[in-house]
Amino acid sequence: MQDTSKQYDAVIKTCRDLFINKMTDYGSAWRILRLPSLTDQIFIKAQRIRGLQQNDVRKVDEGEQSEFIGIINYCIMALIQLEKGVVEQPDLEEEEATALYDAQVKATKQLMQDKNHDYGEAWRDMRVSSLTDLILQKLLRVKQIEDNSGKTIVSEGIDANYQDMINYAIFAMIHLTEQ
Repeated sequence: MQDTSKQYDAVIKTCRDLFINKMTDYGSAWRILRLPSLTDQIFIKAQRIRGLQQNDVRKVDEGEQSEFIGIINYCIMALIQLEKGVVEQPDLEEEEATALYDAQVKATKQLMQDKNHDYGEAWRDMRVSSLTDLILQKLLRVKQIEDNSGKTIVSEGIDANYQDMINYAIFAMIHLTEQ
């Protein structure tokens, strides 16, 4: 699992660098987004990836990797929103936002390591298209939970679904860099 940990960190470094650069450009404007808005942003990115995987012609010169990075960063933003709540005006400076980002990554990576131990890195034998489908399934679950006012009877909450989407997107990125 040593390789997975290093590969995971390399993907996160790319995502984190983009997050920080966007914080420099835009500040924490994303803090006004409600969870369904973030979920919809993630859904758009996942749908685009699926379209790229199914269509022979691409009309926009951006590949799957940039969309997976978007999924990762939007999911981390959603986890921060779950923790801190939505605000009416941007309220985070870059340093605090980055610390919150890092805390969510740490918890999500630990979840990945725990599951990876139990599942024996089964994701390595999966296709990127299957990981995309799992992300879309998780998004549909999150939308249903949101429609149920965040309540579940026997299922994981929204936070666990966002964490799984982050990990699936990171696994996809690892696969794409190994091709």
